Amino acid sequence: MSFNKLLSLIFLGALLSTSCFSGRQGSGAIKIQGAGSSLINPLMQKWVSEYGNMNSNVRIDYQSIGSGGGIKQVKERTIQFGASDLVMSDADLKSAPGEIIHVPVILGAVVLTYNLEGIDQPLRFSPLVISDIFLGKITTWDDERIKADNPGVPLPSVPLTVVHRSDGSGTSAIFTNYLSKVSPEWKEKVGEGTSPSWPVGLGGKGNEGVTGQVKQTPNTIGYVELAYAVKNKMPVGLIKNKAGNYVVPNFETVTNAAAETIDETPDDLRASITDAAGQSAYPISSYVYVILYKEQTDERIGRTLVDFMKWGINDGQRFAQPLYYSPLPAGMVKRASAKIALITFNGQSLSAN
Repeated sequence: MSFNKLLSLIFLGALLSTSCFSGRQGSGAIKIQGAGSSLINPLMQKWVSEYGNMNSNVRIDYQSIGSGGGIKQVKERTIQFGASDLVMSDADLKSAPGEIIHVPVILGAVVLTYNLEGIDQPLRFSPLVISDIFLGKITTWDDERIKADNPGVPLPSVPLTVVHRSDGSGTSAIFTNYLSKVSPEWKEKVGEGTSPSWPVGLGGKGNEGVTGQVKQTPNTIGYVELAYAVKNKMPVGLIKNKAGNYVVPNFETVTNAAAETIDETPDDLRASITDAAGQSAYPISSYVYVILYKEQTDERIGRTLVDFMKWGINDGQRFAQPLYYSPLPAGMVKRASAKIALITFNGQSLSAN
């Protein structure tokens, strides 16, 4: 074999060893796959980009497939982490092949957005009005119950069309969890979950799909994560909270909802913060969780995931407000940090530097 040919083979071998990834990776780049919640997707893409800029050997990819898809793929171990606005049920956790933990990383708001020509000011909605709209009991925009929430607003006499998610969705789970708390009729007839049987309306896939449907279709109303409505310059409704105040969703009112419930949050951090008490708590707020196995199967991937999450709940929080998310309250940052410290490889904590 010629010397030049030998050099070419050595170079090719080196190239392959640094560019191929597997479940157990060598000394080359670290490739991590995540998937799940579309609610967190705009922020997660920012986090992935910023973290990658600081760690050139790390490649994190995140796919927005909905919370239900993220939970499914984590259980099947086809991804290294999921993101979900929905906590896993006890039955889901028990059926997983290993212990899964929930780490809250950010707060989001589910908002009502609508397409109604000629209305300039944000509309206001009380809980039972929202329930009756999505139950199909309110069918026109000038219904007396909507008018009662919005005195003096010239609501048009046009049909009202509901838009909801068509896929399994943590955003739907948050929204229906809220409706089940405030409306006995909703709880009895529909209930809560990622894929409820919607009484009326058009379906859209992902927050992106619902946003597009509402934006393109006159006289519609739908529920999406706050960032999608704001980025698309769509109106956002004020919602009457448990204290009787109509509250605008923003980083302060959503963080207030979480702060009101920290003391009631269990040790595993799985919590619902919809319909929280507090004068300025936004009532359809939620944590978004990273879900992953407590015992990692690859030390380098595990250490990188731990570092990524520690960065996300600390330095990464500064990217929340510009993208219309709400930062974690200080008390929850402390509790989430303790949860991350439980992640192990061969029984040893991966949190040590």
